[in-house]
Amino acid sequence: MSKKGKLMLLVLLVVGFVGYAAWSFSDSVTPYVGVDEAMKSNGNVQVKGLLDKSAAPSHMEGEDFVFTLKDQDTGSTLPVRYHGTKPDQFDEAYHIVAIGKYRDGEFIASKLLIKCPSKYEKEKGKV
Repeated sequence: MSKKGKLMLLVLLVVGFVGYAAWSFSDSVTPYVGVDEAMKSNGNVQVKGLLDKSAAPSHMEGEDFVFTLKDQDTGSTLPVRYHGTKPDQFDEAYHIVAIGKYRDGEFIASKLLIKCPSKYEKEKGKV
């Protein structure tokens, strides 16, 4: 193989690798959206909200944990179904981030992030 052919092959491999890496990265990025945007989305998103206290969380159909998120800004609510048990400190959560997809009238969460108030936040006023 000539020097020019080797160089062309190397350029094609680098371009292919960069293209594949960009495609893989863009597929793994999940943007933060509000409740209203989550209901319109087709792909994976992250929805941040508060636990809606008017609808009690429950376990349904085996291991599915179901609760309702409330958008802090708009007040819109979103039913969330998470396949798994209720996370630790769920009841003390300050914010809940659900990662997943909206489908058939509910948000199917593959992951939940529970954000609890820090113990240091409670102690701020004591200094």
